[in-house]
Parts: sequence; structure tokens; C-alpha cells
Amino acid sequence: MNIDVFTLFPGWFEWFVSQRHVSNALAGGARLDCINPRDHTSLSGGQVDDTPFGGGAGMVLRVDVLDSALRAHYGIDPVTLRGRRRVIALAPGGRLLDEQLVQELVGEPEITLLCGRYEGFDERILEHYASDVVSIGRYVLSGGELAAMVLCDAVLRKIPGALGHERSAAEESFSDALEGNPEYPHYTRPAEFRGWRVPDVLLSGHHEEIEHWRLERSRERGGSLP
Repeated sequence: MNIDVFTLFPGWFEWFVSQRHVSNALAGGARLDCINPRDHTSLSGGQVDDTPFGGGAGMVLRVDVLDSALRAHYGIDPVTLRGRRRVIALAPGGRLLDEQLVQELVGEPEITLLCGRYEGFDERILEHYASDVVSIGRYVLSGGELAAMVLCDAVLRKIPGALGHERSAAEESFSDALEGNPEYPHYTRPAEFRGWRVPDVLLSGHHEEIEHWRLERSRERGGSLP
């Protein structure tokens, strides 16, 4: 999997790629590159945004600047790019990121993420360059960088070897193994603390009963028990 992130703050991702599961995924063959649109603007002072037509507060990321950045990086007309790879703009009003979308993206060999900033994107960017508009929640951030990291984290941790244990991503909240429900409760030592005891079934060593208990608790949390 190759991920390109178009961001005005590529340095923010240095911390992200240093996280163990991300570095494991990258060591296993995945790639994550950051491209700064400011490096490709022809406007003076590295300008990448402008005031919105019609008035209003904030600044809007210019379509011509992003066109230049995409064209310089990929060597093709950006309008045709979304026919070759998933081009995702991060914006509050987009499709909500969930397990289904994450699973879709895991199967993509190449992804491009566009990080908005200021007041957001010129709408023509979303209309003509993006194949998807994705949101991590119905709230507003100062930019798309954190949203891009959330999406990358959710996707890269699914890559075999990223988490160190093959079952870590297979049996977790919203996975098929748990019928799309939240994950079951977890406990560790001590077995009793302040009178709060770990459920006896988890101490029994009876794996079939443990699996049944975990699935039932997961169903309870998902509201799917009869």
C-alpha cells in the first residue's frame, strides 16, 4: 500500500510514522509520503489560499495550487488521477469513516489524501479531483492532518505484521469476527482488586466457554442480543 498525503504541514507526520505499528507497516513494504502544496505554488510568498467569493470569514485552499501540486507529483492531469487511485479529501461533511470504509481502503494499493486547512477546499477540488470526501466525525478541526493520521492509522494497522499478532486486528471492535459489534471486556492481573473480581470464566482455562462469553458480551455492547 502506497499513501501520499498532500499537506501544508508535512513535519507533523514525523511523529506519526515513528509509531511502532506504523513503522512496522512501512518496514513491511507500505509507503507514506508527504507532499507540500506550498512547494508547487506559482503565487508570491508561497500563497496557497485566498478569500472566499461572496464574502465571509476564513481562507479557502485554491484549486489552481492543488492542481499544480498534483500535476507535479503524478505527471498527469489531476482530473484523471482518481481513475487510477483513491483520492480522498478530508472534510467534516464527507462520508463517515467506519470499519466498512477502512476495509475498503485496506484493499486499495494506492491512496492519496488531501488535507484541507483554513476554511476548507475550493469546491472544485472536491468535485473534480477527489474520488471520495471522508470525515472522521461531525465536528470541525483546524485542518485535515489529524483526520489523515486517523485514517492512516486505521488502515495501516490492518496490514499483516503491523501489530505483531495476526489476531490483533482480526478480532476487535466492529470486525466480522465479532459480527460488527464493539469488542468484549478485557481483564488482566490482579485477578481481584478492591473486591472487584475478574469473571470466573476467564480464569477457567476453558477456551470454548471463554470464546462464547466474549461473543455474548460483545453482542451485549452492540445491542444485538435477543
